[in-house]
Amino acid sequence: MPRDQSDFESFFADYLDAYNRSLGDRVDYGAIRSHFSSCFIAAGPEGVMTSENDESFSQALDKSCAFYKSIGTKKMNVTGVQITDIDEGHYIAKVHYAAEYEKDDEPLVIPFAVTYMLEDRDGQLKIFGFVAGDEMAIYRQYDLIPD
Repeated sequence: MPRDQSDFESFFADYLDAYNRSLGDRVDYGAIRSHFSSCFIAAGPEGVMTSENDESFSQALDKSCAFYKSIGTKKMNVTGVQITDIDEGHYIAKVHYAAEYEKDDEPLVIPFAVTYMLEDRDGQLKIFGFVAGDEMAIYRQYDLIPD
C-alpha cells in the first residue's frame, strides 16, 4: 500500500517523542527500538557499522542519552521530513531537526539533519539505516564539548 507524507511525519514524531522522553529520568528502550529493523546500518564520520536491535542497542542508547543530557540537550523537534521513494516498500527520509540545549543558563537551538532508510515491514515503517553528519564538530562549534 502506498504511503503518504503524513505516515512519515507521524512515524518521526513518535520516534522523537520516545527520544525526548528518554532525556528525562529513564531511557524508553522499547519505544525507540520499536522504530528500528532487527538489524540496521549507521554511517557517519567514523565510518559505517552494523548493529543488532538487541540488548547491545539498549546499552548504546543508555550511553548516548547520558551524553546528550550531559551537554545540556533539553528537547529535539522535527522541522521537516523529505521523502524519496526507492521502490515499493523502501524509502529515504531526510529529517530536519532543531535541537534545544541549555548552555550557561541560556537557551540554544541547533539545526541539523539525518538521512534515514526505511522499510515497510508488515505494514509498519522501520529504520534499517541512517547517515548522520559530524555531530561532534557541531558540538565543538557551539562550545558544548571541548576542542
